[in-house]
Amino acid sequence: MIRYALACDHEHEFEGWFGSSSEFDEQQGRGLIRCPVCNTAAVRKQIMAPAVAGTKRSLRQTSDPQPQAMMMEAMGRLRRHVEENFDDVGDGFAKEARAIHEGKAEDRGIYGQATPNEVRELVEDGVPVAPLPPEPPKKADLN
Repeated sequence: MIRYALACDHEHEFEGWFGSSSEFDEQQGRGLIRCPVCNTAAVRKQIMAPAVAGTKRSLRQTSDPQPQAMMMEAMGRLRRHVEENFDDVGDGFAKEARAIHEGKAEDRGIYGQATPNEVRELVEDGVPVAPLPPEPPKKADLN
Protein backbone atom coordinates (compact mmCIF):
# COMPACT_ATOMS: atom_id res chain seq x y z
CA MET A 1 0.00 0.00 0.00
CA ILE A 2 1.12 3.55 -0.77
CA ARG A 3 -0.04 6.47 1.37
CA TYR A 4 -0.28 9.85 -0.33
CA ALA A 5 -0.79 13.22 1.30
CA LEU A 6 -3.49 14.85 -0.82
CA ALA A 7 -5.08 18.29 -1.10
CA CYS A 8 -7.99 19.67 -3.08
CA ASP A 9 -8.07 22.98 -4.92
CA HIS A 10 -9.74 24.49 -1.81
CA GLU A 11 -6.59 23.52 0.16
CA HIS A 12 -8.31 20.85 2.29
CA GLU A 13 -5.61 18.33 3.23
CA PHE A 14 -6.19 14.60 3.70
CA GLU A 15 -4.53 11.30 2.89
CA GLY A 16 -5.33 8.35 0.69
CA TRP A 17 -4.10 4.78 0.50
CA PHE A 18 -3.56 3.04 -2.84
CA GLY A 19 -2.29 -0.32 -3.97
CA SER A 20 0.17 1.34 -6.35
CA SER A 21 1.06 4.67 -7.92
CA SER A 22 -0.75 3.64 -11.11
CA GLU A 23 -3.87 2.83 -9.05
CA PHE A 24 -3.91 6.43 -7.80
CA ASP A 25 -3.54 7.75 -11.37
CA GLU A 26 -6.29 5.46 -12.67
CA GLN A 27 -8.76 6.34 -9.88
CA GLN A 28 -8.01 10.05 -10.20
CA GLY A 29 -8.56 9.86 -13.97
CA ARG A 30 -11.99 8.34 -13.36
CA GLY A 31 -12.91 11.03 -10.80
CA LEU A 32 -13.11 8.53 -7.92
CA ILE A 33 -10.81 10.45 -5.59
CA ARG A 34 -12.75 13.19 -3.84
CA CYS A 35 -12.07 15.61 -1.02
CA PRO A 36 -13.80 14.40 2.16
CA VAL A 37 -14.54 18.02 3.15
CA CYS A 38 -16.00 19.59 -0.01
CA ASN A 39 -16.37 16.53 -2.29
CA THR A 40 -14.47 18.08 -5.20
CA ALA A 41 -12.60 15.77 -7.54
CA ALA A 42 -9.91 18.44 -8.10
CA VAL A 43 -7.36 16.60 -5.94
CA ARG A 44 -3.56 16.57 -6.20
CA LYS A 45 -0.70 14.80 -4.44
CA GLN A 46 1.26 16.82 -1.91
CA ILE A 47 4.99 16.62 -1.35
CA MET A 48 5.69 14.33 1.58
CA ALA A 49 8.67 12.66 3.18
CA PRO A 50 8.84 8.90 2.79
CA ALA A 51 7.92 6.87 5.84
CA VAL A 52 11.04 5.14 7.10
CA ALA A 53 10.46 2.42 9.64
CA GLY A 54 13.02 1.69 12.33
CA THR A 55 12.05 -1.93 12.96
CA LYS A 56 10.20 -4.72 11.24
CA ARG A 57 7.43 -4.38 13.83
CA SER A 58 6.88 -0.67 13.09
CA LEU A 59 7.04 -1.37 9.34
CA ARG A 60 4.16 -3.85 9.68
CA GLN A 61 2.15 -1.28 11.63
CA THR A 62 2.62 1.51 9.06
CA SER A 63 1.76 -0.70 6.09
CA ASP A 64 -1.38 -2.24 7.64
CA PRO A 65 -4.40 -0.98 5.66
CA GLN A 66 -6.85 -2.33 8.28
CA PRO A 67 -7.32 0.97 10.22
CA GLN A 68 -7.92 2.89 7.01
CA ALA A 69 -10.42 0.31 5.77
CA MET A 70 -12.21 0.49 9.10
CA MET A 71 -12.31 4.30 8.88
CA MET A 72 -13.74 4.21 5.35
CA GLU A 73 -16.39 1.71 6.48
CA ALA A 74 -17.31 3.93 9.45
CA MET A 75 -17.57 6.97 7.17
CA GLY A 76 -19.88 5.01 4.87
CA ARG A 77 -22.10 4.02 7.82
CA LEU A 78 -22.24 7.64 8.97
CA ARG A 79 -23.25 8.83 5.51
CA ARG A 80 -25.97 6.14 5.25
CA HIS A 81 -27.31 7.09 8.69
CA VAL A 82 -27.56 10.76 7.73
CA GLU A 83 -29.22 9.97 4.38
CA GLU A 84 -31.76 7.66 6.06
CA ASN A 85 -32.61 9.85 9.07
CA PHE A 86 -32.04 13.51 8.13
CA ASP A 87 -33.91 15.78 5.71
CA ASP A 88 -32.17 16.47 2.39
CA VAL A 89 -32.62 20.20 1.78
CA GLY A 90 -30.49 20.24 -1.38
CA ASP A 91 -28.78 23.49 -2.28
CA GLY A 92 -30.90 25.33 0.32
CA PHE A 93 -28.71 23.92 3.10
CA ALA A 94 -27.13 27.22 4.22
CA LYS A 95 -30.47 29.03 4.39
CA GLU A 96 -32.20 26.18 6.25
CA ALA A 97 -29.29 25.63 8.68
CA ARG A 98 -29.33 29.32 9.54
CA ALA A 99 -33.13 29.29 10.01
CA ILE A 100 -32.90 26.29 12.36
CA HIS A 101 -30.08 27.95 14.30
CA GLU A 102 -32.12 31.16 14.69
CA GLY A 103 -35.25 29.24 15.76
CA LYS A 104 -37.18 30.21 12.63
CA ALA A 105 -37.47 26.61 11.39
CA GLU A 106 -38.12 23.24 13.03
CA ASP A 107 -35.08 21.89 14.88
CA ARG A 108 -34.10 18.75 12.99
CA GLY A 109 -31.15 17.09 11.30
CA ILE A 110 -30.58 18.23 7.73
CA TYR A 111 -28.05 17.72 4.97
CA GLY A 112 -27.52 19.21 1.54
CA GLN A 113 -25.09 21.27 -0.48
CA ALA A 114 -23.43 24.58 0.31
CA THR A 115 -20.68 26.55 -1.33
CA PRO A 116 -17.37 26.95 0.54
CA ASN A 117 -18.27 30.62 1.08
CA GLU A 118 -21.68 29.72 2.56
CA VAL A 119 -20.03 27.19 4.90
CA ARG A 120 -17.45 29.77 6.00
CA GLU A 121 -20.22 32.28 6.80
CA LEU A 122 -22.21 29.68 8.76
CA VAL A 123 -19.14 28.75 10.83
CA GLU A 124 -18.28 32.41 11.45
CA ASP A 125 -21.85 32.98 12.70
CA GLY A 126 -21.67 30.00 15.08
CA VAL A 127 -24.02 27.73 13.12
CA PRO A 128 -22.89 24.14 13.75
CA VAL A 129 -22.11 22.40 10.45
CA ALA A 130 -19.96 19.44 9.45
CA PRO A 131 -19.08 17.92 6.08
CA LEU A 132 -20.85 14.75 5.09
CA PRO A 133 -18.38 12.01 4.15
CA PRO A 134 -18.28 11.47 0.38
CA GLU A 135 -20.12 8.57 -1.14
CA PRO A 136 -17.85 5.55 -1.22
CA PRO A 137 -16.96 4.42 -4.73
CA LYS A 138 -18.96 1.52 -6.04
CA LYS A 139 -17.05 -1.76 -5.93
CA ALA A 140 -17.49 -2.11 -9.69
CA ASP A 141 -15.57 1.17 -10.14
CA LEU A 142 -12.57 0.00 -8.12
CA ASN A 143 -9.72 -2.10 -9.47
